[in-house]
Amino acid sequence: MNPPNENPHQILSNTNSPLQFTIHLPQSDPNSNPNSSISNPNPNSSNVNHVLSLGIPGKRRRGRPSSSSTNQVFNLPTSLQNPNQEASVLDVSDEIIVINKESTSEALLALTAGFPADILTEEEIDAGVVSVIGGIEQINYILIRNHIIAKWRENVFTGVTKEMFLNVVPSHCTKLLDSAYNYLVSHGYINFGVIKDRVPVETSGKSNVIVIGAGLSGLAAARQLISFGYKVTVLEGRKRPGGRVYTKKMEGGNRVAAADLGGSVLTGTHGNPLGILARQLSYPLHKIRDKCPIYGLDGQPVNAEVDAKIEVAFNQLLDKASKLRQLMGEVSQDVSLGAALDTFCEETVNPEEMSLFNWHVANLEYANASLLSRLSLAFWDQDDPYDMGGAHCFLPGGNGRLVQALAENVTILYEKTVQMIRYGSDGVQVVVNGGQVFEGDVALCTVPLGVLKSGSIKFNPELPQRKLDGIKRLGFGLLNKVAMLFSHNFWGTDTDMFGHLSDDPRRRGEFFLFYSYATVAGGPVLIAMVAGEAAHSFESMPPTDAVTRILQILRGIYEPQGIEVPEPIQTICTRWGSDPFCLGSYSNVAVGSSGDDYDILAESVGDGRLFFAGEATTKRYPATMHGAFLSGLREAANIAHYASNRALRAKLEKNPSKNAHACASLLADLFRDPDLEFGSFSVIYPKKNAQEEEKSMAILRVVFSGPVKKGNEGCVPDQPHSNKLLFQQLQSHFNQQQEVHVYSLLLKEQVFELREVKGGDEMRLNYLCEKLGVKLVGRKGLGPAADAVISSIKAERSKRKPALTSSGLKSGISKPKSAVKQKLVRKAKILRKNNSSSPFPPVNREGGVVAEAAGNNNGSSTPQINQEVEANKVAGGSVSVAANGSPGGGGGGSVIKFVVNGSNESTGSESIIEPPPNLVDKIRNIISSNTPNVQLDGEMK
Repeated sequence: MNPPNENPHQILSNTNSPLQFTIHLPQSDPNSNPNSSISNPNPNSSNVNHVLSLGIPGKRRRGRPSSSSTNQVFNLPTSLQNPNQEASVLDVSDEIIVINKESTSEALLALTAGFPADILTEEEIDAGVVSVIGGIEQINYILIRNHIIAKWRENVFTGVTKEMFLNVVPSHCTKLLDSAYNYLVSHGYINFGVIKDRVPVETSGKSNVIVIGAGLSGLAAARQLISFGYKVTVLEGRKRPGGRVYTKKMEGGNRVAAADLGGSVLTGTHGNPLGILARQLSYPLHKIRDKCPIYGLDGQPVNAEVDAKIEVAFNQLLDKASKLRQLMGEVSQDVSLGAALDTFCEETVNPEEMSLFNWHVANLEYANASLLSRLSLAFWDQDDPYDMGGAHCFLPGGNGRLVQALAENVTILYEKTVQMIRYGSDGVQVVVNGGQVFEGDVALCTVPLGVLKSGSIKFNPELPQRKLDGIKRLGFGLLNKVAMLFSHNFWGTDTDMFGHLSDDPRRRGEFFLFYSYATVAGGPVLIAMVAGEAAHSFESMPPTDAVTRILQILRGIYEPQGIEVPEPIQTICTRWGSDPFCLGSYSNVAVGSSGDDYDILAESVGDGRLFFAGEATTKRYPATMHGAFLSGLREAANIAHYASNRALRAKLEKNPSKNAHACASLLADLFRDPDLEFGSFSVIYPKKNAQEEEKSMAILRVVFSGPVKKGNEGCVPDQPHSNKLLFQQLQSHFNQQQEVHVYSLLLKEQVFELREVKGGDEMRLNYLCEKLGVKLVGRKGLGPAADAVISSIKAERSKRKPALTSSGLKSGISKPKSAVKQKLVRKAKILRKNNSSSPFPPVNREGGVVAEAAGNNNGSSTPQINQEVEANKVAGGSVSVAANGSPGGGGGGSVIKFVVNGSNESTGSESIIEPPPNLVDKIRNIISSNTPNVQLDGEMK
């Protein structure tokens, strides 16, 4: 990538900073939205010269970079440039804090780590890092977060601690410091890699994690999980770590060198975690020089003017293709990039110009490991906006040095080829060659997409159809190499790469590009690249034929210059397409696919028991080494999140309430005057001081009752959903319209997250199960922790004014709206991902209210669900109601269970709900008459 133009007003001169951006500070705009997303300014605006300019390439290139790289322009919010000025403009009771005078440069550093300049990421919103979205609290959080990232980048050898910031962050923002620091650590944005003084946390009680694959993603996840205190075992089918990152030692004739046969180029250094890892290991990086001469069929350098002309024309065609897909709309998803380019190509060019054009096509096929005829016109370059930026680099000695550092002190079992992964609510079992079985609480699958496509690993139960479809849609291409060690460097030291033209379009990718590793390999190594269609035919080409062809090309270039080309001392030809542990090189967006399929592949299954990582699971950074590494850090955070929720649930289950009758009566009385109500949900919580309030516990009650309503189409807030209607009617048959109440103990801040979930009760239940991992239980299941909260609430309410007591409400006195003090306000819509099209997430738990959906509707607009309904009388007056089925007849199934302690809320007395004798027939009638496309496939027990 060409660097941004030099500017005398450049303000980032710190040599320790990986950023070298040209920055123009925007003027203050008092009318700007403090939570506006990053956008391109109007080029006709008078403020066009007052914007932050970041150099980001318009097209992803792995070979010779484009000379016409474009700059995307972003607005940096005024609040992050001049906090004092913003504080004086906004009419707020709080103030924007001032940490230091480098807020602009710190915002840029955070930008390279994937954080927008003025808004929270969806991941941060999901984590609840602030209680108010879009307010002053958010601005202060962003300033603190950016400052922590900047401090980490200053010294990546020892990591940063929370105590480092206590003197610079105001005391009233301690909570935000905790939130930002904990989020950054747990999600792998700071303190990752090979920090030598990191002390692992005590592993007692932590989950046992099995990581499948010792590539960059698996190793990154393993090290991160170990630092979190988990016991980790890595299973690797090969005899070495690294996966598709493979540095091979070449030697002969008193020459020794290292060649990268797999991932070799660090594509961008701005915020690249592998660049940070290299810094930790004190490994210098070699910037790949942009100079890339191209030699014609006669061995002579191509005319520079003709070269520039064809390159410009090629990029113009890509621009035309981009405009074409905009005009085509959704139709472009079924059209290839190659087909679009063919419509613009002219036949009036001469043979040399056509050969040059085909060279650029080969270069693009190299970047995507695919023929252009297989790439999606609509989404082939969907990851361009997330390009790391910065120079492309080689690591002297090869990237295997990074792999070895990551593998140190990690338990890796080699030659363990995984054949089956079983997963369920109790954990996982991984079966390897020879029948050996490894058991764990959680498994992380990091095998390449090619292996998933092949089906060589069986999953039990089968993966959801949604994920299977995503695996099928995404492309997985091929790139091969020929590494040659010579007795001396005959090609010179003034370039790191050069190209060669072909007169056959079908062979345009055959040895079209040569990388010189002489400056980084420790010896005279030259690597020839094989891309596109040629990469596939190369799999069956005899190595001697490949070497003969390469030597003909090299001698045609250098012998006319009087330079002798010797026979190579050693030659290595790759066969990545035939390698059973990858079956290809890296992913791409094929015709019919989109960037969303990367997200689908990243989704966990089995209620947080089976996770997925790898370059094909990251929408932002696919087909890159740093993308694989970051996906491992991401999944380590997800595993820790699910494990924490499971531990909390287990703790509650082991400590049931010892005074259920008294608790039930008191709880019923307190919920007559809830602190919050939304839909079928109501909440009570104790009042605490401002600092403790959001972390205090609350008791949530969900009520299933009321008359049957016919839901309208669409997603309307608080609209009943089909499953809820089903259970409302079932419950009415059980107990003549008696309300069914189920509960959970939550953090108060989680309650407010739940309240703002859009889509009504259906989506709230979905959010409870999928995101918060909540288990709704009867009163008996709340445990002693809830008893303490109930007692605290009771004690506080006894001191309240009579107008707000439950007795006042019983007398018909309506509670004024101002009586409920709601300090927390969320202004952002919370969006969720599901593993299926069912309205409930995949969960599999015993007891309580549980929702699960595994499978999909196979493209149908109306999911067809096979329901199995059972009603069992349970000891202690519990009734369990379950509905099992598989949407669309696919694998998996949906499970919804209720555990209800039948009682009269007003008295707290326990009672047993006796199902009527003809319950089977009544339930069948209810389902058949009120739930469309539903079929019973079970019988009452």
